[in-house]
Amino acid sequence: MNSRFIFSWKTLQRTWSDWRGSDGLPGISPDLPEEERDTVTKLLNECVAARHGAVTARQHAAGIGELYLTLNATGRRHFLEILADQFAVDQDQVREVSHRLAHSDDDETFRQQVLELREALISPRQQLLQQFNALPQGVKFLIDMRAELLGFLHDSPNLKRLDYDLQQLLATWFDVGFLRVKQLDWQSPAALLEKLMAYEAVHAISSWRDMRHRLEWDRQCYAFFHPVLPGEPLIFIEVALVKGLASSIQSLLDDQREDIDPQQADTAIFYSISNAQTGLKGISFGPFLIKKVVDSLSHSLPNLKTFSTLSPIPGFRRWLEKRLADNGSAHDKDSFATVLAEAAQLLDVEPTLAHVIDDPRWLENSEVCDLLKEPLLTLCARYLHERRERDSAPLDPVARFHLGNGARIEQLNWLGDVSSKGMRESCGLMINYLYALDDIKDNIEAYSQEKQIAAAPRIRKLISEHEPKLGPLSGLRKWGNRKGKGSA
Repeated sequence: MNSRFIFSWKTLQRTWSDWRGSDGLPGISPDLPEEERDTVTKLLNECVAARHGAVTARQHAAGIGELYLTLNATGRRHFLEILADQFAVDQDQVREVSHRLAHSDDDETFRQQVLELREALISPRQQLLQQFNALPQGVKFLIDMRAELLGFLHDSPNLKRLDYDLQQLLATWFDVGFLRVKQLDWQSPAALLEKLMAYEAVHAISSWRDMRHRLEWDRQCYAFFHPVLPGEPLIFIEVALVKGLASSIQSLLDDQREDIDPQQADTAIFYSISNAQTGLKGISFGPFLIKKVVDSLSHSLPNLKTFSTLSPIPGFRRWLEKRLADNGSAHDKDSFATVLAEAAQLLDVEPTLAHVIDDPRWLENSEVCDLLKEPLLTLCARYLHERRERDSAPLDPVARFHLGNGARIEQLNWLGDVSSKGMRESCGLMINYLYALDDIKDNIEAYSQEKQIAAAPRIRKLISEHEPKLGPLSGLRKWGNRKGKGSA
C-alpha cells in the first residue's frame, strides 16, 4: 500500500466506525483466505439489497469500507475480485428485457422497457459504489481504492470490468465545471506544499530549497481542486516565465540561473503537469486545465505572447529499442544500427543503444553527438507520428494529452534532459508543444474527429526530408548525411 494512504485511511477507519455505530464487523483475516470470502460476499449482498432504507445501506457501505481498510494488499485484491466477478450485470436479465424491448408493440411499452433496460444495465457493484458518495470522505476512499486496483490489473485482468465501472462513476462526479484553481507561493500552507513535493511526477523536487526556487517570482505554480475533495489537490501545473522557447530542463530548473523579471518575459513554459490522484487516471479534464492557467497568466502578465510546454517523451527509447530489435542490422552500412555501431566503437562499448546511451561519456564526445543527433531527432519525429492500432491515437501518452488539448508539435530539443530518467526514457530528447491560442479550437476538432496531428513546418520537413531513408513507419534503415543542425 502506498505510504501516503496509511495515515488518512487510519483516520477514515475511525471516522466510519463512529459514523456507522456500534455494530461489530466479522473477524476477517488480513489476506482474506478463501474460506472467509463467503462472509464478505454475504455482507456485500446485504448492502446491495438495502432492505431497510438508504441510511442503513450507507451504514452497510461504511462497514464494508472499514473492512476493506483492515485487509492487506493480498486481501484487498481478493476483495476486489469478489466485487468484479460476483456483482456484475445480470446477463440473463439484460437479455430478457432486451427481448421484450425488441418486441414492444406500442410507444408506452417501449418507453417502459427502455427504463427497465437502463436499470438492468446498472450492476450491483455500481449500486454499492454509489453509496460511498454520501459517506464522509467516501469519494476519496474510492479514488484511493481505484489507485490500488490499477496496480492489480496486470496480475488480475478480470478486474478491468470493475475498473471501468469505477472510472465511469468518478468521471460523473468530477465535472470540470466545478474545478477551482489556486496559485501557490512560498506563503501557501506547508501541508499543501508538502503534497506538491510528494506528487511531483515529472521532475522530482529534491529539497525545500528546490521547492522555494520553483516558487520564485519568475515561476508560477497552480493547484486544481474540486468541492468533492476539499483540501485535496487533483493536479499541479508548474510554469516558468522566460524569453523564447526553453530547450533544456536542466537549464530551466538550475537554481543558479539568473531570475527574469516577469514583466520582461514573453513566454510561459509549462514544464510539469502532475496528477495528484492516481485513482483519477484516465478521467480527462480536457483543455480546461491549460486554458485556465493561460487565462490567469494572460490577465496578470499581458506581455506573454507564447504558451508552450517543455515536455518529456517517455516512450521514445522503448519504441526505438523495439524497432532496432525488429529491423536493425549492424551489417547494413546505411542503417541506424550502423550509426550506433560507429558510436559504440568510439566509446569502446558494445554496439547497442543501451550501452551507448547509458554511458555518460558520450555526452562529452562531440563526434558521438554528431553521429547520433540527426538520426535520433528524425526518428523521434517519426515516433511522435506513430499511431496505436486500436484508435489511431499517437503512441506517446504525453503527445496524446497535449495534442488532444489543442497544442501542436513545435520543436524537438537535442539533449533537453540529460538526467538518468531522460536518457532512460527518451535518449535525452525533450519536446515543446505550442498552444497557439488562435489555433487551439481547430486543432482540438481535427484531432478529436480524425486524429490529425498538428505539427510545425520544421517538424513536417524533418520527416519529409528523410522519408526515403525511413521507409515504412516501423523502418529504421538507409541513413545518409549524419550531421545535425540543432534542435528540430
